[in-house]
Amino acid sequence: MAAASILAPLKLMGVPGSPYTRKMLAVLRYRHIPYRLLMGGSGGPPEGLPRPKVPLLPTFFLPDADGVVQAVTDSTPLIRRFEREYPDRPIIPADPALAFIDALLEDYGDEWLTKAMFHYRWHYADDIARAGEILPRWTGMKRSEAELATMSKFISERQISRLYVVGSNAVTAPVIEASYERFLKLFSAHLEAHAYLLGERPGSGDFAFFGQLTALTHFDPTPMALTLATAPRVYTWVDIVEDLSGLEPGDWLDLKAPQPTLKALLNEIGRTYVPVLLANGAALMAQAADFETTIDGQRWAQPTFPYHGKCLMALRAQRDALPAEARATVDALLAGTGCERLFT
Repeated sequence: MAAASILAPLKLMGVPGSPYTRKMLAVLRYRHIPYRLLMGGSGGPPEGLPRPKVPLLPTFFLPDADGVVQAVTDSTPLIRRFEREYPDRPIIPADPALAFIDALLEDYGDEWLTKAMFHYRWHYADDIARAGEILPRWTGMKRSEAELATMSKFISERQISRLYVVGSNAVTAPVIEASYERFLKLFSAHLEAHAYLLGERPGSGDFAFFGQLTALTHFDPTPMALTLATAPRVYTWVDIVEDLSGLEPGDWLDLKAPQPTLKALLNEIGRTYVPVLLANGAALMAQAADFETTIDGQRWAQPTFPYHGKCLMALRAQRDALPAEARATVDALLAGTGCERLFT
C-alpha cells in the first residue's frame, strides 16, 4: 500500500452543518488522509459524479472493486474501509474487546446523540431561527435575500416535519433533554481522567461524539448555552478534536483495570439508547409501524427505524465474533450497565 501522502486525495461532498460531515473530516485530518471537500447540498453532486442511492452527507466518491466510482455515504463502514486502505494512525483498536466498546460508543454517538442534535435545533424558536438563517447560506451564498428566505422556510418546515423520524416529539422531549444534561456531566467527568473515550488517543467513538457535538455545543443556541454552563470542558474538547492532525497518539485504556468514568457513560447508554434499540428491534420483527418503551419511568414513543435494526444486529454480530477472552472482558465491563441486555 502506498503511503497516504502520495495517494490521490479522497473526494467527498458535504456541508458545515452536517454532523457526519464534520465527523469524517475530523477522521481524515487525524489520520493524515488527503481529501478534497466539495461544498454540496440539495442540488446533488457536481456534474460527472454519481448520485448516492440515498442523498445523505457526507457523500464520498470512491472506486469499487472494478474501479468504477461509486457514491458512498454511511460513515461507520467508511471508517472501517479506510482502516483497511490507510494503515497509519488507526482509530479502531487492535484489541478486539476495545474495538467492540469503541463500536458501541460510536453507535451511541451516531444514533442517540443525534436525537438531541435534531431535537434542540428544530424544537426551540431561537435554534430554529438560527438554523433557518445560516443553513441555506452555506450552499447559496450568492443567492438573493428573497431566495434565501424561501430556502430558509422550506428547510425549517421540512426538518420540523421530520423530527418524528429521530424520535423527537412532545412525549420524548423531556427524556432527550434529561439525557443530554446527564451526558454532559458524565463526559466532562471522563475527560478529567482521559483525553479521549478510550485513553490517550481517539477512537471512532470520539469522532461520532464530536460530530454531533459540533452542533450541540458550537452552533445551536439552546444546547450551546447549556453546555457552557454545565460542561465547558466538553465545549473545549470539541475545539480540540476539530483538528488532531498534530496529535502524537498515546495508549489505549486497559479495560481489565477499573474504569469508573467509562462505566458511567456505559450506564447512560444502557439507560437510554438500549431500551430504544430493543423495542425498535422487536417492533421491526413484528412489522409494526411504531413502538413504545419506558426510559427512566417515562414513556418513549416513535416510528420504527429500520437502520437501528441494522445497528442492533451489527453490535450482536461483533460481540458474537469476539474471542472468548475478549468477550469475557467486554461482558465484565458491561455487567450492570444495562448494555448487557443487548446480548441476552
